[in-house]
Amino acid sequence: MLQDWKKHKLLFRPSGELAWMRTHAQVPTPFWTIDRKLRIYFGTRDAENRTLTVFLELDSGSPTEVLRVHDVPVLPLGALGCFDDVGVMPGSLVATESKTYFYYTGWNTSTTVPYRLSIGLAISDDGGQTFHRPFDGPILDRTPREPYFCSSPCVLRDGGMWRMWYHSATEWLQVRGRAEPRYLVRYAESNDGFEWRRSGEIAVGYASSEEAIARPWVVKDDSGYRMWFSTRSIRDYRSVQQQSYRIGYAESTDGIAWQRRDECAQLSVSTTGWDSEMIAYPTVFDVENRRYVLYNGNGFGASGFGIAELRNVA
Repeated sequence: MLQDWKKHKLLFRPSGELAWMRTHAQVPTPFWTIDRKLRIYFGTRDAENRTLTVFLELDSGSPTEVLRVHDVPVLPLGALGCFDDVGVMPGSLVATESKTYFYYTGWNTSTTVPYRLSIGLAISDDGGQTFHRPFDGPILDRTPREPYFCSSPCVLRDGGMWRMWYHSATEWLQVRGRAEPRYLVRYAESNDGFEWRRSGEIAVGYASSEEAIARPWVVKDDSGYRMWFSTRSIRDYRSVQQQSYRIGYAESTDGIAWQRRDECAQLSVSTTGWDSEMIAYPTVFDVENRRYVLYNGNGFGASGFGIAELRNVA
């Protein structure tokens, strides 16, 4: 079914006044607190290009209005040499009876390739205002069957199970003298949110040999499981608009076997402005009977993030 999205506005872009929030509002991640505040966590970059996570709050009755921006990062960078010592980027948040679990992408710089990524976990005892690490290492990292990197976790508590969809690199390629990664979406399960089982199950695979698939976001509703993600070419995606990120879409009855239906995701670039080059990293949430999508535009979040509303499904 075609999704008719109406773009509302650019919601937020850093002003550059804060040393730890110079640029970027990347991978906007919605979360409803226990007291029904609508928070959007996002990754921002400091003067050294390191990523930290902070949040803003939207008016839950009118989610196109920003009420406040939190004044400090929710989690510091990891210790020197740990998997997240240059970047903490949000993936998803899950509320339990007494705690909030924060699943995030940890960044390291590298030598032969620009970076390596792993998936970390932090926990909040104050409803998501601040987080601490239960341990210093990642919960998902490179394995014999996944030798490159993993990141962008989307986690749901589904019945008695914890389920994760994440993107996993399958290779690095030299493209015009630059190392470029390819990645697709894989699936993992857990009984407690800490220890994860992964068999290498591919949830959403490549449609072509030139594709990379990033940042899955899964919603379960009465129709089953729905996934929105980003898809781009592995070549010239930074400089050629047609090769850059667009939104992909897939459906599933069980959350494991997925059918791609990219043609249904009818949200594309604008003719001018902050989202005229790319549409990236979509996340979908509901307010009563209305469905919204948050997304990044140009520059992988350098131009900020905006919001669109689903008008109808044709």
